[in-house]
Amino acid sequence: MPYWACVAGIAMISCERDSKSVPVHFGYGRAATNQEIAAKAIAVRPDGTGLPAGQGTVQEGAAVYAAKCAACHGVTGVEGPFNILVAPDSANAVPFDRAPQRIRAIGNYWPYATTVFDYVRRAMPFNAPGSLSDNEVYGVTAWLLYANKLIDTATVINAKTLPGIVMPARKYYVTDSRKGGDGPYE
Repeated sequence: MPYWACVAGIAMISCERDSKSVPVHFGYGRAATNQEIAAKAIAVRPDGTGLPAGQGTVQEGAAVYAAKCAACHGVTGVEGPFNILVAPDSANAVPFDRAPQRIRAIGNYWPYATTVFDYVRRAMPFNAPGSLSDNEVYGVTAWLLYANKLIDTATVINAKTLPGIVMPARKYYVTDSRKGGDGPYE
């Protein structure tokens, strides 16, 4: 019998034997309360479901961006050193080819403006994710959309206006119309 077959057989026997001795509950922690679960249930869907109360403007967002985002993404969103946020030409830059030099930014790659809010809210700034208030996130989202030439400076971003912003790349995405599973779009 080959060596690898012996090793595989021994591993399977060990796993089978050990799997019966693992307790169902290890006795650590406790069940989360409904309030704790609700505090973490902050997902925002493309149609705007889940957006919180609040609002932000381009001017407010520019101040927050300069203080908390520019160190990683550059003063105008293109300098880096990390991800470029502003597409060089949002209207004409289609990033869906395989060219590695193609810039994929908010203005030419993201299909929904609401997902910009969602991502900034839960993951940014990198050194303190989730630390921005909802108004600050609305402001940063407004500034990012403005920098990508998708809104003007007079636009106020909130739970009603954000879902109505049509992103240029939306037409390149295909809706998953399959039925079944546990998803919310059945």
